[in-house]
Amino acid sequence: MSEYEDRYWTSPDGLRLHYRAYGAPAAGERLPVLCLPGLTRNGRDFEDLAPRIAATGREVLCLDLRGRGDSGYAKDSATYNPLQYVEDVEALLAEGGIPQVIAVGTSLGGLMTMLLALRNPAVIGGAVLNDIGPVIEAEGLARIRDYVGSGRSFPTWMHAARALEEAHGAAFPDFAAADWLRMAKRLLAIGQNGRIAFDYDMKIAEPIAAPGGEGGVDLWPGYMALAGKPLLVLRGELSDLLSAETAAEMARRLPEAEVVTVPRRGHAPTLDEPEAAAAIDRLMARCA
Repeated sequence: MSEYEDRYWTSPDGLRLHYRAYGAPAAGERLPVLCLPGLTRNGRDFEDLAPRIAATGREVLCLDLRGRGDSGYAKDSATYNPLQYVEDVEALLAEGGIPQVIAVGTSLGGLMTMLLALRNPAVIGGAVLNDIGPVIEAEGLARIRDYVGSGRSFPTWMHAARALEEAHGAAFPDFAAADWLRMAKRLLAIGQNGRIAFDYDMKIAEPIAAPGGEGGVDLWPGYMALAGKPLLVLRGELSDLLSAETAAEMARRLPEAEVVTVPRRGHAPTLDEPEAAAAIDRLMARCA
C-alpha cells in the first residue's frame, strides 16, 4: 500500500472528520481527486485506486464520512443524510481552498457527487459514478435496508470474511477467500472489546429506516448538472441497484458520458477490475 497522510477537517456542526491524502498537490493545474465511499464503507475502499492515481501526479483525498472510519460520530442520527454529507464535503473544500475536483463516488458517494454538482456545477471537473444513478432500484434498496445497522461482530477476520461472503456472495461470484478477507479489513475494525465489528455508527441506519428514507427524490436534475463534464458511469453486470435500463437512459440523456458494464460484479464494483481501471484511466486523461 502506498503512503498516505491522515488529515482532518471540521464539519459545519463541529464534528472532527477524517480523510487520507495520497500524493501531493500538483505543481500545475491538475485537478485533485475526491473519493467518496458507499453507505457503510470508508476511505479504505480506495486504498488500491488512490495510489495508482496519485502516481500520475494528482492529489487524491479519500474521505471517511461522518460516522465512519476515523471520523466523528454524530450526536443526532438525523444528520446521517446525503445533504449533510455534501455540506461536510463543501466545508472540506472551503477549508482546503480547493475550487474544483474530480469526484469518484461509489453508491452513496455517487449520489453526493450529483448533489454537489446540483448545488455548484463548477466544483465538479469530472466524475465517476460507480454503480449508482438517478433511479435506485427498490430491490437493491431493500437489501441495503436489511443489512445496514445490524451490529454484528466476529471473533476473527476469517469469521468476518465468511459472513461477508454469505451476505454478498451473489454480487461477487468470483471472489476467493483472500478477496473476502481484504474486503473485511476495509469494512470492519477491531473494537475495544477485541472483537471485529463494522466500522461505522449503527445509527446511520435510522434515517434510511424512517418512512420515505432515501427515496422519493428526483435525482435526474443532479445527474444533468454533470452535463458537459468528463463523466464515467460504471455498472456492475449483476447490480440490483443500478439497472441496465437506467444506465442506458443515462447514456441517452448525456451522450458525452462513457457507460461501462463491469462483468460478473454486483453492487458495487471494487474499481480494481480491468474494465473499471481502464475506464477510470480514460476519464482521468479527459480531465484537467
